[in-house]
Amino acid sequence: MILVTVRHQVKEYAAWRKIYGEFAPVQKAAGVIEESVYQDKDNPNDVLVLHRFTDRAKADGFLASSELREAMQRAGVVGQPRIELFEEAKVLAPSL
Repeated sequence: MILVTVRHQVKEYAAWRKIYGEFAPVQKAAGVIEESVYQDKDNPNDVLVLHRFTDRAKADGFLASSELREAMQRAGVVGQPRIELFEEAKVLAPSL
């Protein structure tokens, strides 16, 4: 399982959220199996998006897509987003 975190500033949250909602079918087609959105408690235009994918190739493909870049631009993303990928941690057997 891969978790992608995207943190970015937006010009205006309501306008960003509208485009984000319209983009949901593209997310699903690209392999997003779960998503959630958070706002900074003191700045509603500071947004954190979490996306889960079944594998790294799907996550990489989604992040590299021109459709994503265009949607972010239309939605009013300001500056360079901070994007990080995490793999689900493996459970280790206890030492004896």
